[in-house]
Amino acid sequence: MTIPSGGGVDGQVFTRPSRLAAYANFVKVAHTVFALPFAVVGIMTAARSYPLAGRTVALALLAFGAARFAAMGFNRIADVEYDALNPRTRERELPAGRMTRREAWVLVVIMAALFITSAALLNPVCLALSPVALAWILGYSYAKRFTHLSHVWLGAGLAIAPVGGYLAVAGQWSVPWGLMVTMAAAVACWVAGFDTLYALQDQDFDREHGLKSLPVLLGARDAIKVARALHAAAVGLLLLFWWAAGFGPYFLVSVLLAAGLLAWEHRLVQPGDYSKLDAAFFTMNGVIAAVIMLGAMADVLA
Repeated sequence: MTIPSGGGVDGQVFTRPSRLAAYANFVKVAHTVFALPFAVVGIMTAARSYPLAGRTVALALLAFGAARFAAMGFNRIADVEYDALNPRTRERELPAGRMTRREAWVLVVIMAALFITSAALLNPVCLALSPVALAWILGYSYAKRFTHLSHVWLGAGLAIAPVGGYLAVAGQWSVPWGLMVTMAAAVACWVAGFDTLYALQDQDFDREHGLKSLPVLLGARDAIKVARALHAAAVGLLLLFWWAAGFGPYFLVSVLLAAGLLAWEHRLVQPGDYSKLDAAFFTMNGVIAAVIMLGAMADVLA
């Protein structure tokens, strides 16, 4: 399977025709590189204070994958009419007819049930919070209908990943209590920032069809400024998390590298020029997430 560059279309897709590829493209499995590393960061953070079992890691990753599949699948179902009208997204599986809505609904329901089951097998806290997490990430699909801050909603949804990873291992909230709040806020700001940049390419379409986003509300130039501010806040929060968690030099270096990559990302995106948006959105942020994860793992292993 190959993943071509997106350019002006809906990129990061598998091109080989198969049912497995269709399901992977349906939920943009390539975008797992954004949140999964932060779930691992949550696991590594908890592992500094609690015993880490292979069963727990496997269940945590299963819960993460199932929740993400359910959320993305539900998003595709909710947006199918808009996707069919947007030249960038009309070739997605549902509007293009490569999958039926019934098939999509079956997959979403199965994955939602798998998420809650995995949470139940982890510990009572994960089970109790799983319906709340599921409601939040599914609710994002309708955010652009009524709020220009849908990017923040998405950021908060992905911020569940490190918190979930921590709770899977610890079975209770972090001590100090603000530790995982800080990490969650960092992820939320990071995601909201790059999602604001990604929404630039749909600014005209969203405005024409009554959908809301920061680019629609502010225009491209000011939306980019907001994205920069969000990313600056993300770096500051990551540094605060490094200090509060007591991580060592590897995590600090990873944060500084991430800051440099974010600065470069903003050089790639200029008002009216989105030719490098795919690299800024997918490649750069995927590397940033991986770098942060590796920094946490290196400190724990060291």
